[in-house]
Amino acid sequence: MNENDIGKVIVNCAVNIHKQLGPGLLESVYEVVLAHELEQSGLLVNRQVSVPIMYKGFNFSEGFRADIVVENKVIIELKSVELIHRVYKKQVLTYLKLMDCKLGYLLNFGEELMKDGISRIINGEIGS
Repeated sequence: MNENDIGKVIVNCAVNIHKQLGPGLLESVYEVVLAHELEQSGLLVNRQVSVPIMYKGFNFSEGFRADIVVENKVIIELKSVELIHRVYKKQVLTYLKLMDCKLGYLLNFGEELMKDGISRIINGEIGS
């Protein structure tokens, strides 16, 4: 599957989860349920992936943790907040660059409607 195909599955799963559970639960709840649903869809899913930072020739293992990485291609950052700040989208873009991935999603389960909580972030170009 390419990134776009994976993205369609991610969005469908997120919308279905939001319909079932509603908004406002802890991010960790949505993380475990979304990971389960993506795995049930046949995708390779890793949670809380540690990503080291290379800086001036030094490798720092304390870089960051990606909430969910799907098929080693798509990064998902989860939120359950009332308001998405611009910095969250910038954060996902930085994660994409550091992991050399092209597609990421910022999913805010705090929105009343899930469609309003989905941000698709692209690093470079994605093939079809």
